[in-house]
Amino acid sequence: MSNLLSKLTTEQVNEHTRGIDRLSTLDIVRRIHEEDRKVTAAVEAILPDIAAATDLIIAAFKRGGRMFYVGAGTSGRLGILDASECPPTFGTDPSMVQGIIAGGDKAIRDAVEGAEDHAENGASDLDERGVTASDVVVGIAASGRTPYVLGAMRRAKELGASVIGLCNNLDSPMRDCADLMLEAVVGPEVVLGSTRMKSGTAQKMILNMLTTTAMIRIGKVYDNLMVDLVPTNEKLVYRSKRIIRLATGANDDDVNAVTYASGGHVKTAIVMLLAGVDAARAGELLAQGDGFVRQAVELAAQR
Repeated sequence: MSNLLSKLTTEQVNEHTRGIDRLSTLDIVRRIHEEDRKVTAAVEAILPDIAAATDLIIAAFKRGGRMFYVGAGTSGRLGILDASECPPTFGTDPSMVQGIIAGGDKAIRDAVEGAEDHAENGASDLDERGVTASDVVVGIAASGRTPYVLGAMRRAKELGASVIGLCNNLDSPMRDCADLMLEAVVGPEVVLGSTRMKSGTAQKMILNMLTTTAMIRIGKVYDNLMVDLVPTNEKLVYRSKRIIRLATGANDDDVNAVTYASGGHVKTAIVMLLAGVDAARAGELLAQGDGFVRQAVELAAQR
């Protein structure tokens, strides 16, 4: 295994940061920043692949399936972070996007030694969640060879789920387990092997793209406004009313009125104002328009 790791791009010595331990604080920060600038170029190079992966996710959602991120260490934590932000941001059911990490919930905060070394645990964790052919599984590993992640990906493929691999090296073992690969090769890390840095940054960028684009494509966004948020605290109540105002140009009194009448459902409130209908009719239009605000308003105009 050590010989195999030494050949990975993510495990090479970064010549640009040699002697970094002798630099001033400011110069260290500059070197890190210079390396981080390479991440966006690596992600840009695989945008068509990211779009194709997103289409697999959209297809899963449209057939009633779920999305699972599977990773270990930093990769697992990033998947959990992205999944956990979908319900408050897009109003999704918590089961729709899930993050699974080697070692379980304890590993979110603390390193669980050896958890990533067991492929059978990755497979069993998918079985526990009842993964089916309707779902999509995204395996995340900087090396592309983490046994836990590979085990989950292989099991997902056996179950007929769509399988996407996300790594930071070319031609990794993930290729044999995935329907589609995302290989964001960011080069050697600032500190050898510390893949929480550039590799982790690239992964976070890509996960943002996958879920945000998928949510836009299934009607969770109107224009560029987050219209399916759940106003569960004071900040989000204020944000929801501001979004209604921005989407419709309505005054505060009208915004407050439709917010109350819609039970705080932002999309319903927007359709009420734009289509000039009550909450019940707005709900019907949204259902007919597959949850898209724009389609609901267009349907109202056709009558």
